[in-house]
Amino acid sequence: MRIVVAMSGGVDSSVAAALLAEQGHEVIGLSMQLYPSTSSGQATDGDRSFGNCCTLDDLHDARRVANALGIPHYIVNFERRFQETVISNFVREYAAGRTPLPCAHCNSDLKFAALLDRARGLGAEQVATGHYARVDRNPNGRWLLKRSADPDKDQSYFLFALTQEQLACANFPVGGLSKPQVRAQARRLDLQVADKPDSQEICFLPHGEYAAFVAQAAPEVAERGAIVDQRGRVLGTHDGIHRFTIGQRKGLGLSAPGPLYVLRIDAPAGTVTVGPRSALEQTTLTASGVNWISTAPPDSWLAVAAQIRHRHRAGPGYVRALEGARAEFVFTHPQPAVTPGQAVAFYDGDLVVGGGWIE
Repeated sequence: MRIVVAMSGGVDSSVAAALLAEQGHEVIGLSMQLYPSTSSGQATDGDRSFGNCCTLDDLHDARRVANALGIPHYIVNFERRFQETVISNFVREYAAGRTPLPCAHCNSDLKFAALLDRARGLGAEQVATGHYARVDRNPNGRWLLKRSADPDKDQSYFLFALTQEQLACANFPVGGLSKPQVRAQARRLDLQVADKPDSQEICFLPHGEYAAFVAQAAPEVAERGAIVDQRGRVLGTHDGIHRFTIGQRKGLGLSAPGPLYVLRIDAPAGTVTVGPRSALEQTTLTASGVNWISTAPPDSWLAVAAQIRHRHRAGPGYVRALEGARAEFVFTHPQPAVTPGQAVAFYDGDLVVGGGWIE
């Protein structure tokens, strides 16, 4: 089978490509150039520096791995699509007082959609990545998305938006392995990236400095506003709502007898409401842009567990579909910091039932 592998230059995608080649597949490596890169390997956009993943060095690593495997390797330029799909959304969400999740947008709206088009142009049947997730199919022919075998590295939360068409062509070769097993495979295969550290940052942010990035892209967000308590009393001021997210405790610049957390962000008014941790707990949420994977949209309450952050332990409750690709979820037990702009993925055990964007 001819398979296109998205090669980022990291150990996971490199092992994915190597395993498929070892299995006898005709593998073609594709790496995405997402922003301009200098000869030093540090990506830039004018005077703005990007993060330290997906750089020119990473593209060189991907090419070296492809050469070692004896497979063709191409670099595709997605700078404009990345700007329009991921970065612009990131800035807009923070400017609206929401907390974006760029990796999920990149995976579904850019990576799989764009690479699937390229794969078809190359006559390939599948697109493989180094994601820690698994694809299956039920007896009725519906494609399913499942958690990976390694719960600590599971990335299914970021993939909830994959459509049936995309899942039908998706291949996650490392989804059944743990991270130590992936590195062991890389050493067995003598891949140069076997001990390459994992990237811990959003790829386009230098050192995670999101506030400066957003303010440079949208200077109008850096307007002073009030920090208020739950009764509306002014406790202090801030230099822009883009500096805050629901549940934040540090960096508030307030003196109080007890810890305070960000409870609400009102973008039109420019106010940030703070309060005690107990006030963060919520029992319900609504989501938009919901994609149902394992089932048709449920018109009655369906027992599932909802994961509201990457490292969040999914909380049990009930979900039902609403009109307009929306959903309502009720937690059995209150959950802290349900954050607008983040993703919510619904699970039945390891099975991803669906997911959407928290309103």
